[in-house]
Amino acid sequence: MTSSPRAVWFALGGLALLCLTPVVASLTGTPYLLNLVTRFAIYGLAAVSLDLVLGYGALVSFGHAMFFGLGGYVVAIIAFHAKQGSPLFGWGDSQQALIAWPLALACCALLGLATGYLALRTRGVQFIMITLAFGQMVYFVLMSLQIYGGDDGLMMPQRNPLPGLDLKHPATFYYVCLALLAAWTFLCIRLVNSRFGLVLQGLRQSERRSVNLGVAPTPHRLIAFVLSATGTGLAGILWANFAGLVTPDMASWTKSGEFMAIVILGGVGTLLGPIAGAAVFLGLEQTLSAWTEHWMIVMGPLLVLVVLAGRNGLFGGWLRAGHD
Repeated sequence: MTSSPRAVWFALGGLALLCLTPVVASLTGTPYLLNLVTRFAIYGLAAVSLDLVLGYGALVSFGHAMFFGLGGYVVAIIAFHAKQGSPLFGWGDSQQALIAWPLALACCALLGLATGYLALRTRGVQFIMITLAFGQMVYFVLMSLQIYGGDDGLMMPQRNPLPGLDLKHPATFYYVCLALLAAWTFLCIRLVNSRFGLVLQGLRQSERRSVNLGVAPTPHRLIAFVLSATGTGLAGILWANFAGLVTPDMASWTKSGEFMAIVILGGVGTLLGPIAGAAVFLGLEQTLSAWTEHWMIVMGPLLVLVVLAGRNGLFGGWLRAGHD
């Protein structure tokens, strides 16, 4: 589906519009627009990562925010120690993005490996509850880290330096987020259209038939889960650099619910749909919150209506029709 002409034009058109955002924000004198679309790119990255396991592996993870929180906390903790003059692991330049980001991604991958190894022994509701339990465990661990701010969170004094780029400049940081979103989405599209992805989709459709054909379900699902955790952790890293603050709420079950709502809103199992879903979700959040402080009372029924109106979300049916 993701390689259909309609999906290709959808992706290229959206990318072109996003590339023009800083120019539009500068010409119209609305720097807040750039901040909003940067948030969209980060949330879109997390949504694509979740859709990899939710849409193609039929794995309903209700704890994916733990990777989002862990990725953010690792880079913030590294920055905290660098500011204190006691860099982690004794490396003076540990705050560099080329060091801090891979380290944070490795931590997310390891957590994803441990969580997936245990959770994939179960199915259905049990899988949901185990991922939720792991997510809440990470949330309360972050809450208990008083040296790193506890429930108040931890400030990140500056963005991780990236050689050749000034990430302090909002437009530069935005383009880095956009480039990572585009690269990760392209990687996921190639993955789901590869032999590995076809096996993963075969397991989603009929595990018994796939097993009879000689497929080992757990390794394929575990690899997908670890990749999904890594992508979500990358979104957390970017969020920490963008907001300059990490809090335990980044790992809460409500944040996992937001990511799942974005994927469902955009279209499960499309990869491109959840990116558009992130734009719609954040746009509704900004519009409704400006209208009333009880905006979630309105947002909830709207999401329910979308789910009831069609299983493909707002964009899934249109993208799939292009493939047919």
